[in-house]
Amino acid sequence: MALRTILVQDDPMLRKKCRPVTVFNDRIKQLVDDLVETLKASGGVGLAAPQIGILRRVAVIMDINKKPEEVIVLINPEVIDKKGSERVPEGCLSFPNVWGYVTRPTWAKIRAQDVNGNWFEREGEDVVAQCFCHETEHLDGHVFTDRIEEFIDPEDIKQG
Repeated sequence: MALRTILVQDDPMLRKKCRPVTVFNDRIKQLVDDLVETLKASGGVGLAAPQIGILRRVAVIMDINKKPEEVIVLINPEVIDKKGSERVPEGCLSFPNVWGYVTRPTWAKIRAQDVNGNWFEREGEDVVAQCFCHETEHLDGHVFTDRIEEFIDPEDIKQG
């Protein structure tokens, strides 16, 4: 495992569409391990491969609704259903100290593959649903600042 550098703001890699994973081998497992280690060290709740400069459709999310928290590995993910709508504060590890309100579903279902290539579906509520959408958008070259309806002063988040 290796701690990777998270790309920030205007890095062009963040705007590129990622290629699907077609070969499930030790390189993919290493990428997943690096993403997990980097995410845990960052204190964030989600991280996508392009954020560390790898243009593959891979992301990891911390399911903070589970106790203890659980890491969800998503390879070739797609959001296949969503319900509800809520305006929520959102940030991104690639945009330090940038926060804004975005509208996200309160529930979402994702279809993805695991590190062995097996397909699965998983449902998530609230922050997990938000992460499903946020991370899959990263894989398509979109960043959350494109969705911000109103920016929030980072000091207001800290005082929360």
